[in-house]
Amino acid sequence: MAKQPEKKKDDVETTGHSWDGIEEYNNPLPKWWVWVFYATIIWGIGYTIAYPAWPGINQATSGLLNWSTRANVAEEIETFAERNAPKNTALEEVELASFVEETDTELYAYARSSGAAVYQTWCAQCHGSGAAGGVGYPNLQDDDWLWGGTIEDIHTTIRVGVRNPDTDEDYLRVSEMPAFGADELLEEEQVEQVVNYVMSMSGEPKDASLVEAGQEVYLDNCAACHGDDGQGDTFQGAPNLADAIWLYGGDYASIRETVWNSRNGVMPQWQDRLTEAQMRAVATYVHQLGGGE
Repeated sequence: MAKQPEKKKDDVETTGHSWDGIEEYNNPLPKWWVWVFYATIIWGIGYTIAYPAWPGINQATSGLLNWSTRANVAEEIETFAERNAPKNTALEEVELASFVEETDTELYAYARSSGAAVYQTWCAQCHGSGAAGGVGYPNLQDDDWLWGGTIEDIHTTIRVGVRNPDTDEDYLRVSEMPAFGADELLEEEQVEQVVNYVMSMSGEPKDASLVEAGQEVYLDNCAACHGDDGQGDTFQGAPNLADAIWLYGGDYASIRETVWNSRNGVMPQWQDRLTEAQMRAVATYVHQLGGGE
């Protein structure tokens, strides 16, 4: 058995526990630390009584002070809404056709900044935070517009959406491209021909030998909407096929998929979710991104 070390007079007392010759010191925490610890416990209990803390079935307890972050946020929103009410009223009444920065600098700046906030909240999910769009979602920075790029056109598109069956305004933004292949309107050979012709309008076709025959197919089946020269028609929402800007891709496979099965993307209408001032503000913001007509 190992010899126990000799204890000195000033050594710290032990708890009496010993294991393999190792003893446990009885070295309590300082009194001040213990009292601070007790104070934090009392403070924590008091906090849970005074403020919302304990979870319930539907919501947490409100606490004796009935304090709520949601209520605070709602109050701040209401405060700023009251402050901005005169500007929103002016924005609802302004003539959009002539609404540019030089007309009313202060109101235009307000429309642009508030429109940016509306855009980031409701539009960025599809068009991107920088409005550059993506496959199937239009780029709002260029000058290629399916339904027109004036500020009034943009406002209308925002208001009623695109191909939205919920709108009650005679489908102001509705167009439907036939599924030429899936519905057997064209034979597979004709689809290949017209795809190569469309590619030749803005670049190099996959098979140049099919371009001439594809032009005939195009004039018979596509020109009514896209125009003889492929410049499109904003009245119908028909894309320009000659500018090398493609919503779903301009390679052979993407264009063939479009001709064969059609593309009919949908944009929601916002007149039921946004106020008139908000729609005008976001139209102003989108219009000034660089591509507005």
